Amino acid sequence: MTAFIAGASTTLAFAPYSIWAFYPAAMLFVLWQSRKLTPKENFFHWLSFGFGCFAFGISWVHVSIDTFGGLPLFVSMTLMGLLALYLALYPALAGYLTAKLSQHPRFKHWHCYFQYLGLFPALWVITEWMRGWVLTGFPWLWAGYSQTQGPLSELASIVGALGLSYIIALFCGSIALVMKKRFMSAIIISAVLLASTIAAPMISDITPRNETVKVALVQGNIAQSMKWEPDALWPTLLKYMDLSRPNFDADIVIWPEAAVPAPESMVGDFLRNTDKVANMNDSAIITGIISLQKNDFYNSLIVLGNANKAVQPMGDYQGNGTNDYKKHHLLPIGEFVPFESLLRPLAPFFNLPMSSFARGNFQQQNLNTMGYQIAPALCYEIVFPEQLRANTHADTDLLLTVSNDAWFGDSIGPLQHMEIAQMRSIELGRPLVRATNNGVTAVVDVHGRITHQIPQFKEGVLVADVALYDGETWFKHLGQTPLLILCWLLLLVGIAIQVSIWKQSKTD
Repeated sequence: MTAFIAGASTTLAFAPYSIWAFYPAAMLFVLWQSRKLTPKENFFHWLSFGFGCFAFGISWVHVSIDTFGGLPLFVSMTLMGLLALYLALYPALAGYLTAKLSQHPRFKHWHCYFQYLGLFPALWVITEWMRGWVLTGFPWLWAGYSQTQGPLSELASIVGALGLSYIIALFCGSIALVMKKRFMSAIIISAVLLASTIAAPMISDITPRNETVKVALVQGNIAQSMKWEPDALWPTLLKYMDLSRPNFDADIVIWPEAAVPAPESMVGDFLRNTDKVANMNDSAIITGIISLQKNDFYNSLIVLGNANKAVQPMGDYQGNGTNDYKKHHLLPIGEFVPFESLLRPLAPFFNLPMSSFARGNFQQQNLNTMGYQIAPALCYEIVFPEQLRANTHADTDLLLTVSNDAWFGDSIGPLQHMEIAQMRSIELGRPLVRATNNGVTAVVDVHGRITHQIPQFKEGVLVADVALYDGETWFKHLGQTPLLILCWLLLLVGIAIQVSIWKQSKTD
């Protein structure tokens, strides 16, 4: 029960609370409790921690299941519990393997160091990484995200969010050794962390360009229940135009995900007219839309108006798939349904509107908008650091993410989503703009700080001058690969030691 409570408390380390110390404190507490447990007991101990972490930390998922899923409360709660239990398997696996591979009766003096400073951080990162890609991945609530507004945040420009998870686990392991009266490792690790945190901004290649781009982020606040209603299509389009019209002095006007809730072919006249309006005002509009190509539907972004430069004789929109972005990482159930022939007949939850999208390429060209290069991530994609890293280049000016978090009501989900987006700015050294249907609509600087924001659940337009930067971060150059190589090597060392012990026991 104490492990479950510790796991539940980690919710306070993430947005909207952002009390960063809760995560390492909870991890240390559970790690220390587990020191005398068997591998099997460790599995259930860390499973309890993980279940508490996810049952509370992603409770916002239940809002969409309950409100839009059409399922009885008991069924929706059961589904939520199963999801939390599945995600809890990953920390449980880390705890189990740490205990299993650190039983070194022949090496009592040093095995404790390897257990806490070698195996545990490595296994924690490996299992978090696995959670980020198994079954399409759900890398929400990585330990590193607790530091988005914490003292270690600048290190993300070198090691990324997953690297911060490693640092947290390593630090907790060193404090566990202090509790065993082994002080030197904690002193060394703390000194290295302090020096690295101070040095990170000094060795950064990111420099201000002394140039700004003016953006207008439009928040339509369209009720989710009305979004896909045919009768609401034209009122929705007119609302976005009405909100945008007074703000065409901005270089780029940005509408959120699926702001145009219809295929391009259905609203061709509207798009061509909007392209002309943006061009006449020496501006451009980026909007979410449903695109149809070769009988496949895509969740897409397109550019209307001026793509190449501020002043042009005409807009560049062609409607043929050029200068657009097609979402690659689709949301299970929401945008595609695995085993759909079996699941769709069961309940409305498995038959949500627009849940049959095709997948775009992993790497795509930046959106060219008013001559600026913009690297997009559509909604859920922002939680996958390597995907946005692969689509960000030396000439990328801005990171862009658009979303429709109306599915999750006034829960903590959209605020956690915003926090994850902030981490991408730190990792890649580029400002980020985020346009949403009902919040959080905001601008983030290269240090992951929100510089401009408008209230949730209200229609409005956020206008901001966004400072641009040049250079590339260490994380952009290296990504997660060096960290994962280190962690897998440490795991292999642990396995080799166990094999060696087993062979010696056979000969004794």
